[in-house]
Amino acid sequence: MELIGEYDEIEIPPVKPYVVRHRRFACRCAHCGAGVKAPAPAVATQTPFGPRIHALAIYCKGFQALSYERLRFMFRDAFGLIVSEGALMNMFIRSHAGFKIEADKANAILRQAKVVASDETGVRIEGTNSYHWVFHCKDAVVHQPDYSRAARVVAETMNGHTPNVWIRILLRAAKAWRRTSNLFGASGARHGLCAGAWIDDLPLRFKLWFGKAFDLARDIASFAASTIASKKRELESNSPPFLPQRQNATSHASCRPKSGGRKISF
Repeated sequence: MELIGEYDEIEIPPVKPYVVRHRRFACRCAHCGAGVKAPAPAVATQTPFGPRIHALAIYCKGFQALSYERLRFMFRDAFGLIVSEGALMNMFIRSHAGFKIEADKANAILRQAKVVASDETGVRIEGTNSYHWVFHCKDAVVHQPDYSRAARVVAETMNGHTPNVWIRILLRAAKAWRRTSNLFGASGARHGLCAGAWIDDLPLRFKLWFGKAFDLARDIASFAASTIASKKRELESNSPPFLPQRQNATSHASCRPKSGGRKISF
């Protein structure tokens, strides 16, 4: 035989949760009447959800940015697993200890770095306007959510460490930290100010943000000017021929008031 083609048929197998049911019994001795209970399994005092479910929930929440409601629907629709939003929140709380170990390592590296870059952006935390801070050095990245944009967040994150170079954009919090002498000490360490992310890109941002508005305003002004000029020409062409012109007037009409007064000429 001669092979004349190969074709793949791909399908995902049905995924169902693997459930182990632990049953606990109690009995009573027929001779002495003493009661005996079986020991409770470890799962009786722990969460029924295994580490793979925890990992998948953390991945979908942290990397795919699923809300609690959508995450609950995903487990229900994809796996046939009913998980409440409270159970999902408890999964994330139980994972704090493991993440804290790595977070402490990143903070320790950051607080020894000679060059540090930082920035922040607005986020929503528990329904309030908050900020997501990012501190970056050669070997670590530290993410710090906080309700404030003040220099306090920088001071708490750096914990008194003074890098030789600090790269940041021109922000009020950055300037406030630059002026805080107790953070920099008396050594007078050098600090770089990187404003390029804002200043160099300013014309481009104006073009992106206001370019269409400027073009629209220019078009409106041009249309209005042409309309006014057209109306003016139309009025001049349709003006009655009997309208008097002051310089060419050869006769005057007069009007005398009914009850006295002087004669008015025009």
